[in-house]
Amino acid sequence: MRKLGIIGGASWSSTAMYYDQINRAVAQRLGGLHSARLVIESLDFEADYASFHRSGDWAGADRVIAGAAARLKAAGAEGLLLASNTMHKNVEAVRAAVDLPIVDIREITAERLKADGRSRIALLGTRFTMTEAWARGPYEERGIVIQELNAEWRAEVDRIIYEELAGGRVVRDSQRKLKTLITELQKQKVQAVVLACTELVMAVDVRANVLPVYDTTAIHARAAMEWMLADEEQARAAA
Repeated sequence: MRKLGIIGGASWSSTAMYYDQINRAVAQRLGGLHSARLVIESLDFEADYASFHRSGDWAGADRVIAGAAARLKAAGAEGLLLASNTMHKNVEAVRAAVDLPIVDIREITAERLKADGRSRIALLGTRFTMTEAWARGPYEERGIVIQELNAEWRAEVDRIIYEELAGGRVVRDSQRKLKTLITELQKQKVQAVVLACTELVMAVDVRANVLPVYDTTAIHARAAMEWMLADEEQARAAA
């Protein structure tokens, strides 16, 4: 089994979901008492990352994330996972710092949508993932149209993430608001909603909405398991 390095803590609540889901997926695939070989660098979200969001100092964020990647490589990681959609804004800094494969949440989710025949979607996430080219590009490159949210909805989704979910708080009123948003998107002929923030699944029931909802945390965790066990699968196929 390959050892995966996870840059987490952005936020701790979603990193805990990754740890749980990756281990469960490995145990389900291999059986017995098997678990995932992981090394985790957990950031202090406020000091190490969110403060750079507010100041716009993305070069500073690049240095923090690249440093975490280097420490994971030194600890024996053979590949990396950035346990946050927004953290993929820093992915090029990681690639420049370490020569390791990255399990990219954007590419994996976009491929899943394409395979499912989804051609018009909505991205829900931080203000960065909803509007910036680094987040939207992998979808648009596959011919997927992204429905624009109005400024009020973008601000509210961003607020729910930073003021509530990133701190582990789920507020009932915010759950209702997100359900209302998804209902509005269905009326705009959107075919699917992508939870392009790893905490949003805490507030959105992926099984009880008027549109298909793609949980990027679950999709990413599953892809991580597949990458970790790829050598075993190849050996089994060759036997």
